[in-house]
Amino acid sequence: MTLAVAATVGALFALGTFLLLRDDLVKVVWGLAIISQAANVYLIGMGGIVEGTSETVPVLATHHAPFPETVDPVVQALVLTAIVISFGMTAFALTLSYRAYQENESINVTEWKQ
Repeated sequence: MTLAVAATVGALFALGTFLLLRDDLVKVVWGLAIISQAANVYLIGMGGIVEGTSETVPVLATHHAPFPETVDPVVQALVLTAIVISFGMTAFALTLSYRAYQENESINVTEWKQ
């Protein structure tokens, strides 16, 4: 499982970096969105989820030792917040891209007039 998460994070960072280096402004915005999602996958992967311990049952006072291991909810809340922020950032960047297209009549940044 750890190898699959590492490969996924590596592939997402590689694809995002590849898109960031393009001349097309929309591809640059997609690259930023993919890199932010890669960071989210990395945080979830490093959040302490181990196979067989992802029970969602909270530890109650009525339980006796050994308590069931639960996943740390702070990491999941952090990633949920990051997803919402990255969605807003992507929407704003696409709006700015559209405005740049209106001004320069091209989304290729090398063709923009000075």
